[in-house]
Amino acid sequence: MEQVIVTSSLKEDLVSFLEGNDFNVTALDNDVYRVERDGELPVFINLEGGHIYFEIDLGNISAVATAKLYHDLLDMNTEILPVAFGINTTNPDDPRLVLVESRETDNLDSNELLCVFTSLELAVDKAETLLADYI
Repeated sequence: MEQVIVTSSLKEDLVSFLEGNDFNVTALDNDVYRVERDGELPVFINLEGGHIYFEIDLGNISAVATAKLYHDLLDMNTEILPVAFGINTTNPDDPRLVLVESRETDNLDSNELLCVFTSLELAVDKAETLLADYI
């Protein structure tokens, strides 16, 4: 029998889609959501100006911050693409090492969205391995 491929297009709001894929979603303030699944670190999602921003907080970096660590983090950025390490300095007294990713919300595909979470999970694993040498 000849293989027949059927493609369908279904539109669903972000929260319903995530909950339908076994994520726990908590609405916070100002279009920010906390998204968790299977004991993984929470992903914070911010919807702003046609973009969706993803962030995982890996903790305060002050106690272990060295030039070598920053070099190693930048070097690892090439291994964890499309995710990247960053420093969240929203509170200057509490700089946080974060993993970040972003997408445009126009024509956001379900596979593309799920791949972001997979990429973030893989990046957390690599971050844990790298940070073990510094903690």
